[in-house]
Amino acid sequence: MDKIMPYMQRISENKYLQAISRAMIATLTVTIIGSLSVLLLVFPVDAVSQFIAYAHLAAPLTAVNNFTIGSLAIYVAFLVAKNLVQQFDDHDDGSRAGIISLMCFFVITPLTSIKDVAYLSFDWLGASGVFTAMFTGLFVGRIFVLFSQKGWTLHLPETVPPMVRKSFESLMPGISIIVIFFLLKYTFSWTSYGSVHQAIYSLIQSPLKGFGGNIWSMVIIATIGQFLWFFGLHGTNLTMPIVQPLWMAMDAENLQAAAKGLPLPNEVGYAFFVTYTLCATAIGFSAMMLFAKSEQYRALGKITFPAAVFGISEPLVFGTPLVLNFTFAIPFIFTNAIVLLIAYFLTHIGLIPPLIGATPVFGLPIGFHAAIQGSWKIIIMQIMTQVVGAVIWYPFFRKADKEAFKKEQEISVNVN
Repeated sequence: MDKIMPYMQRISENKYLQAISRAMIATLTVTIIGSLSVLLLVFPVDAVSQFIAYAHLAAPLTAVNNFTIGSLAIYVAFLVAKNLVQQFDDHDDGSRAGIISLMCFFVITPLTSIKDVAYLSFDWLGASGVFTAMFTGLFVGRIFVLFSQKGWTLHLPETVPPMVRKSFESLMPGISIIVIFFLLKYTFSWTSYGSVHQAIYSLIQSPLKGFGGNIWSMVIIATIGQFLWFFGLHGTNLTMPIVQPLWMAMDAENLQAAAKGLPLPNEVGYAFFVTYTLCATAIGFSAMMLFAKSEQYRALGKITFPAAVFGISEPLVFGTPLVLNFTFAIPFIFTNAIVLLIAYFLTHIGLIPPLIGATPVFGLPIGFHAAIQGSWKIIIMQIMTQVVGAVIWYPFFRKADKEAFKKEQEISVNVN
């Protein structure tokens, strides 16, 4: 507690990680709308596919996908800079830095030329450009804050309207930053990578995907998260800022591939993690409480089960309680890791199809997260993960229920 927890707390509260995490969360509306458009394009029911073809909806749905999932990096570039400025200055909404970041992102994005006509393609606007967008937002946001803190801005008289004054205050940092990005674009055009995008994708995004975007990293993150929950810390909030951007970028790659009818490139991602670890894989545990011998656990079951079905675990964690409860420590900490390994194995051998990466919506009941992932088999798999979870929880619950029932009987005898 003295050594590890403060370190994890500092990581989770890091301004740069917080800016990225909040930016990715802010894109949920975009990714959910894009996910739904892709789902309709690849919906595994002939009647739906025939209706979309008959109504000529494929082109509009593709356009929605292109300007949501296919343009995810654009939104990230703006939102990361905006959120980073807010981390340093509560009085600045960060919009000016967000606009400058967006401008810089477009400057370093290579144009595609066909027959002397140059245009901006979607090649680097989607999942492939997300990390470049993050770094652009962080750099622009930090330089913007530096100029503001040092007072390196144009100072106009107070008689000038605030909106005009703020616009001119952005001029000096804006010019300085755009010059830096112009030089970056020019410099990388002479390298073997050809662009900043290609360099970051090759040197950073791809290696990170190999390192943090595999099942073993996910299992480690899941275990650490539950370990923190065991000590009463919000494990999800502490671990997700580190990996969520990478996992969501992998989901975006799957969605783009699904929209084009290509094989899905990633077997895991943020949707995989959320779908198969719904409510800490403890819905079965909560259901067992409803049939407990002891009044204590039956009462807890009535409170926790409705919330658990909708993926809300806090009543279980703090009501049972599971925090610092060594009776349930083993299933609480390790069940998520076990079901993730099982789900991955069945996906890897082809028994369960990969998830298309549709963004899960918090608060939906079991089955709904899986239903938007492209196959009925994934719905069955999500339910089966909860069954496996129930099997793991059962011996620990049975022991605790017996002890609680025995104490209740002893109290009843003493009262009588």
